Amino acid sequence: GNDQINKALSGCKAVVVPAGVPRKPGMTRDDLFNTNASIVQSIAKACAESCPDAFFLIISNPVNSTVPIFAEVLKAAGVYNPKKLFGVTTLDVTRANTFCADALKRPVKELNVQVLGGHAGTTILPVLSGIPGQNFNDEQIAALTHRIQFGGDEVVKAKDGAGSATLSMAYAGAVFTERLLAAAAGAKDVVECTFVQSPVAEKDGCDFFSSPVRLGPNGVEEILPMPSLSAAEQANYDSMIGDLAKQIQKGKNFGK
Repeated sequence: GNDQINKALSGCKAVVVPAGVPRKPGMTRDDLFNTNASIVQSIAKACAESCPDAFFLIISNPVNSTVPIFAEVLKAAGVYNPKKLFGVTTLDVTRANTFCADALKRPVKELNVQVLGGHAGTTILPVLSGIPGQNFNDEQIAALTHRIQFGGDEVVKAKDGAGSATLSMAYAGAVFTERLLAAAAGAKDVVECTFVQSPVAEKDGCDFFSSPVRLGPNGVEEILPMPSLSAAEQANYDSMIGDLAKQIQKGKNFGK
């Protein structure tokens, strides 16, 4: 409980935060804000006190808002290191790899689809045009993009009120955590998409953004340039970026 959280966190090198309530049918990730924002804020305060130098990996939804909340709490405590705070968006990459491999009839291990933006609905921007050897037509791209963006809704509906994606999120969270810890231990060329403080979309009002990031002993070692986008992907970016900026600001306002 809350009375034991500081002791539990003391000395941690990496803290993975999946705490919060799951979605029910008809709910968006943003609908979780009121409950999960307070939970994440209290965990961030405990982390700032007990393990301020740890890596913080945020899974709690809505990630587009909970990561900025976490950042604001750490800032208020004077311990914020933007290189060590991550929103885990690996599930979007996992879904993109799985759905596209199935459509291409290729082994899923051959694919590593870059997924940009945020971690909610249309803010999820898979770069399908960057898949080597893909020959998707416009209709296939639109369908795959929508399924990657709203794959979580499929799970919520299938569970019929009993929760949201759990096993797939656990897998994706473990993948990203293991990759980060490997990089921290000295592994080279570890590049993963993750939602971090970033200059990539600052010109469009977003100081957090998910894009390919080179990881290392310090956490974020390098934020790689945004990949080139097709006309359809650029249109998706243009239509969603304002919503992403609002969701980020909502988190920042709550966290202050």
